[in-house]
Amino acid sequence: MADQLKKPIWTKDFIFNFVISFFIFLSMYLLLVTVGGYSKETFGVSDSLAGLASGLFIVGSLVGRFLTGKYINIVGTKKVLIIGGILLVITNGLYLVSASSFALLLIVRILNGVASGVASTATGTIAAFITPAQRRSEGISMYSLSMVLGTAIGPFIGLLLYQHIPMTGLFTICTILIVIAFVMSLFMKVETPVMPSAQTEEKKGFRLSDFYSVQALPIAIVVVIVSIAYSSVLSFIQFFAQENHLVDAASFFFVVYAIAVLLTRPFTGRIMDQRGENIVTIPAFICLVIGLFLISIASNGVVLLIAGAFVGLGFGNLQSIFQALVVKVSPVEAMGLATSTYFIGLDFGLGFGPYVLGNFTNSIGYSGLYMSMAVVALLGLVAFYFLHMIKAKKEANYNS
Repeated sequence: MADQLKKPIWTKDFIFNFVISFFIFLSMYLLLVTVGGYSKETFGVSDSLAGLASGLFIVGSLVGRFLTGKYINIVGTKKVLIIGGILLVITNGLYLVSASSFALLLIVRILNGVASGVASTATGTIAAFITPAQRRSEGISMYSLSMVLGTAIGPFIGLLLYQHIPMTGLFTICTILIVIAFVMSLFMKVETPVMPSAQTEEKKGFRLSDFYSVQALPIAIVVVIVSIAYSSVLSFIQFFAQENHLVDAASFFFVVYAIAVLLTRPFTGRIMDQRGENIVTIPAFICLVIGLFLISIASNGVVLLIAGAFVGLGFGNLQSIFQALVVKVSPVEAMGLATSTYFIGLDFGLGFGPYVLGNFTNSIGYSGLYMSMAVVALLGLVAFYFLHMIKAKKEANYNS
């Protein structure tokens, strides 16, 4: 164990994997916040169709993750990453020819989502494999900063550039980022277990259980609940800010969120490795509940930014905690499937949450929505207790 603790996390392959993941999420969010406005301006479509152009990416990502979960341990993680990289290069390039047709743009969005789901599932699995076993939670916490940086910087840069350059310029930037990521993937030396041929034969045919991890499913259910709560922040914080005259503060909300995550991630993963998941998971849930509650009562910019810090301490850390947990509860040969299951839960909550929640904003208002989401986050903690903590405690008592 001592040798494992001395092994470095930031190896060449880990750094390459981190940068690849960052570029994938950066390009994803550069477009996620701009393609809706682009659709309205270029094709004159309605708000709902513009939202469809943005949201289809998440649908595609779910399909990509679902398929990758079954085949990643059969094909191998590096091969899956390279396949995903090739698909990303092609689909990002297709954006440049999609200006002729809105229908073509929708097709490219869903295909680009599939490619992103394949590639990002591979990078998440590689991060778990190449991190020393006794430092896995810490390593995954470090790796998942690539997602945090991408989701925080992407929207900011995307909206800024959209005001000054044509959309084809943004498409070109995203394509260049993905080409660089793909080239980097070719130089990675990652050896991960591939399923033996006998087991591969058993996996032939269609069984729903081949596409998700049974061990990771309870955590994935909790991830769905928490992601729905957080999706309210991604989708409606700007509308809340406009309604309450807090637009200037709202523009810095995700910056404060990212800072809170960057300051705490190096410690939460290490503590989880040394003292177990509950000591970091429960405080993170409490921070998320507080953050959502503070948004609901925010009447000035200071309160809103404090809420951003609490949401970062909460959801920002729960992301990496849950990703580390699904790997922890799964056998080594099922790490890829477990990682895929985690991301399916995350994408499902973030992708479909806004659609569901949008049906209630007119009746309860944005303040009421965030108050309700604080309750949903609390329900997530209750679900975590019943779906994981009780079982983990029984297993610990049995092993002792």
